[in-house]
Amino acid sequence: MNLSNLTINQDATVLDALAILNELLYKESISRLILFVTDDDDKILGSLTDGDIRRALVKNHNLNQPLSEICNKNFLHATDSEEFLDLKKYREKDIKMLPILTKERKIKKIIDLEKTKSMLPMECLIMAGGRGKRLSPLTDSTPKPMLMLGNKPILEHNIDRLIRYGIKKIYISVKYLGEQIESYFGDGSSKGITIEYIWEEQALGTAGALSLVEHFNTDHVLVMNSDLFTNINFESIYLDLIKNNADMAVASTEYKIDVPYAIFETEGKQVKSFKEKPSFAYHSNAGVYILKKELIQKVPENQFYDITDLMSEIVDEGKSLIFHPIVGFWIDIGSPLDYSRAKDFITHLKE
Repeated sequence: MNLSNLTINQDATVLDALAILNELLYKESISRLILFVTDDDDKILGSLTDGDIRRALVKNHNLNQPLSEICNKNFLHATDSEEFLDLKKYREKDIKMLPILTKERKIKKIIDLEKTKSMLPMECLIMAGGRGKRLSPLTDSTPKPMLMLGNKPILEHNIDRLIRYGIKKIYISVKYLGEQIESYFGDGSSKGITIEYIWEEQALGTAGALSLVEHFNTDHVLVMNSDLFTNINFESIYLDLIKNNADMAVASTEYKIDVPYAIFETEGKQVKSFKEKPSFAYHSNAGVYILKKELIQKVPENQFYDITDLMSEIVDEGKSLIFHPIVGFWIDIGSPLDYSRAKDFITHLKE
């Protein structure tokens, strides 16, 4: 969002503000018409909505009144010094547009709370180098993450969701037909983010590409598979990890096994009891992980290494590995049947 479109100088008049608000109505896709009034040093003085203007006119202010006299100086804001910005408390106060201020009270950015679910202090690595053989012939000329799902590729659904959670730096590991992925997304600037590509010269498993990222700039890193279709809440996983002081959190989905027959509990040859057609539920790996940055040192450089290898090391060393159940939908698009399910599901889905 262009800050200059939402800021206005204190010496501008009510009439000037009305003209800009009217222009915003037609040109900007924002959740609330609002301007932020600044002084000559670009320091914020207050906020201004059409409601503020109406109240000022009722009090006999005129259209040539400077905005410094009528803006709302008691406005809610956040600061860029906060490590994790809890947007929920601002939504509960019905705030739609939240300015983030520097210590000098200058606007660093403005968050549209209806479009942004969170501001997670993390960078992300998306694993997108796989061949997708089970989806052949669809993947013979198109990498699996770029198969269309609705009006955009599978990978774009995941990137757009990461953006809604405030993640602005994304690494994508690529190998098979990776040129198509890089050509489509470019450097990420069209989406207001930064994308870097990690090229795998050989297959590196589900975690090996972590060793090729020169430097992560955040204390925690989100790692995910590229072929997922899900409405997973990344913030809830992160908060669960922090609350439990865990080294790594793994998103999990419930996997049920229905036994179509009665099963026996036995002692020797004797049947002690039995259960008729029981069901068993297990927490299974959903392909989304958040881990402390220092764990990446365990990943061997440029070698095949799966994320489950890292999980085993964490457990063996007595570190904390937790699971976080997904609430919502989750489809791992690994087969034609899974792809068909996802395409059918999206036809009636509102993201």
